[in-house]
Amino acid sequence: MNKVRTMDELPLSRFHYKMFAYASGSTFIDGYIIGIIAVALSVMQSQFDMSLTMMGSIGMATLAGMFVGGVIGGYLTDLIGRKKMFVIDMLIMAVVSILQFFINDPIQLVILRFILGIAIGADYPIAGAMMAEFSPKRNRGSLLGGLNGLWFVGYASSYLAGYFLLSIGDASWRWMLLSSAIPVIIMLVARLNMPESPLWLASKGREKEANAIVQKIFGDHVIMSREPETKERTSFLDMFRNGYGKWIFFVSAFWSLQVIPTFGIGTYIPEILAQFGFANGTREYLGAAVINIIYLVGLLPALYLIEKYGRRPTLIVPFFVSSISLFVLGATSGLHTSFVFILVLFIIYGTFNTAMGAHDWIYPNELFPTHIRGTAMGFITGVTRLASAISTFFFPFILDTFGLAATLYICGALFFIGFLVSLFMAPETKNMSLIQTSTINKTRNKGHDSFVSQKNIN
Repeated sequence: MNKVRTMDELPLSRFHYKMFAYASGSTFIDGYIIGIIAVALSVMQSQFDMSLTMMGSIGMATLAGMFVGGVIGGYLTDLIGRKKMFVIDMLIMAVVSILQFFINDPIQLVILRFILGIAIGADYPIAGAMMAEFSPKRNRGSLLGGLNGLWFVGYASSYLAGYFLLSIGDASWRWMLLSSAIPVIIMLVARLNMPESPLWLASKGREKEANAIVQKIFGDHVIMSREPETKERTSFLDMFRNGYGKWIFFVSAFWSLQVIPTFGIGTYIPEILAQFGFANGTREYLGAAVINIIYLVGLLPALYLIEKYGRRPTLIVPFFVSSISLFVLGATSGLHTSFVFILVLFIIYGTFNTAMGAHDWIYPNELFPTHIRGTAMGFITGVTRLASAISTFFFPFILDTFGLAATLYICGALFFIGFLVSLFMAPETKNMSLIQTSTINKTRNKGHDSFVSQKNIN
């Protein structure tokens, strides 16, 4: 006779990997869409004679749209369901990706990129909630953190696609922008077959439907949870109440401090490599792709260490190392150092940055209960993308006005602030159920730290 187990007590299975594929499509597509614009802009400049303001506007449009999409989409995800929003988002992205091919004015591209950003921003809270709510607790950190790795795969893929599409000539930028429709359409078709989240259904009082999904996927010997998922009305402001406001601040702060330098450097890395003296035809684009591919080297050990040693140390240490790496890059700029030396420093920065970035998906999906998980993740995504949009807009001005060294010092300082925030605020949620992680603040307030620690060890 099979022992009754909960969803989060199960070992990894084919179904979990399938859910990872559904969810990771969000980050892959985000990375691809953000990355391809950097290569496309370099070709568009000669045709549209764009100012720095227009270039900054195009670069930041998607990120600004993600602010709107995250805030609205996250709330709708908790209100009407995960699966429905998953499919709607992909449909919008497919249409807009295709329309980019036909633009005749940079302003049109700004508008389309903003709409694209809304859809991407809405997709983040859905993907994170879905992955968290189906994951076994012993593998939840690596599955959620792994989603971030697909961002770099998408980003690197966009640079490789852009590198090869450059051979088309003056119209290559149109094909670059159109190319994002390919992964979007694939993901749209795939997501039609995914199930709704049982935990979300139970939080809306639809336990019969929730249990039917659990039994259909995992069998009669599996139940949804040992701790009841109470029916809750989704309220936007609940993410600031009952101690959750602290986690909103913590996750928004460390995530923003991680992505501001990442998007600034990532969007303009061809120009940065050129200022290091490596502008040689298309070499800087190939270099950017190689750098982003190698960033993934840092993710695999990070996912293992996240489950072995916990969330706290694997967030704090990478912030510190990435900070030091950028300080050294700033100090060596202008010294005509070798390409290999610069590449190694960027790889060190990038691998540890990838490791800390895994927590962008772990903490916001663990620290909030089911009825506001999407709302909180969406709001935090919106805040971080707004910060990224502002930094992407001003990055070329800072680079042009203050020079490469000062820009890298500023980025390094932001990472160091992130190190301090994480050192003083990051909780440990390893090996806890979602009920436990989402009530950790209340548990602490009641003076039961020892209970939490014991749960962490088991």
